[in-house]
Amino acid sequence: MDQSPPTPAPALRPGAVAPAFRARTTLGERALADYRGRWLVFFSHPADFTPVCTSEFVTLSRRAPEFAALNCDLLGLSVDSLFAHLAWVVSIEEHFGVRVPFPIVEDPSMAIATAYGMTGPGAPDASTVRATFFIDPAGIVRAMTWYPMTNGRSVDEMLRLLAALQETDRSGASTPEGWTPGQPPVAPAPVNLEEVRGRTGTGPWYLQELRP
Repeated sequence: MDQSPPTPAPALRPGAVAPAFRARTTLGERALADYRGRWLVFFSHPADFTPVCTSEFVTLSRRAPEFAALNCDLLGLSVDSLFAHLAWVVSIEEHFGVRVPFPIVEDPSMAIATAYGMTGPGAPDASTVRATFFIDPAGIVRAMTWYPMTNGRSVDEMLRLLAALQETDRSGASTPEGWTPGQPPVAPAPVNLEEVRGRTGTGPWYLQELRP
């Protein structure tokens, strides 16, 4: 019998197709394909009932309508069992007065986490399973972030990045540091001398705002 370790999944990068899956969640069975046609913020946490992740879930639950307004669904994942998820969701509701409106996927075998490169095959625990994937309506990973167990993710930044990705799709422009909706984007980098010499706006040719 072949005793060699399983082949690791290729590391995901922006522009990759998000790996398909179907799994049980706190709101019934879900598949990645269910979210085609809408944006998806797919985020993971290493374990239920952990302090940092609880703070994130409370805020994400309260601000879920802001994601919905951007045509975006939320989907959580943990390697804990469905039954642990259900107990955690009920506890959050009892202690913080908020209902978690989005599904939480169970992944006890770490199969989904491994497919998304959150942890390598044979990993002894789920301490590295703490990533966020921004998946577009066509099922393409457009951005991803990683955080340690000790520091919470910013929901403001998640919303900002989502809006920035959508602005790029809408206008074809790029967004500068700290861009927020309502601010001007910037012209994409020129790819030839003709484009460089044709820039006449304010500021250097390599950083020009696009005004309405």
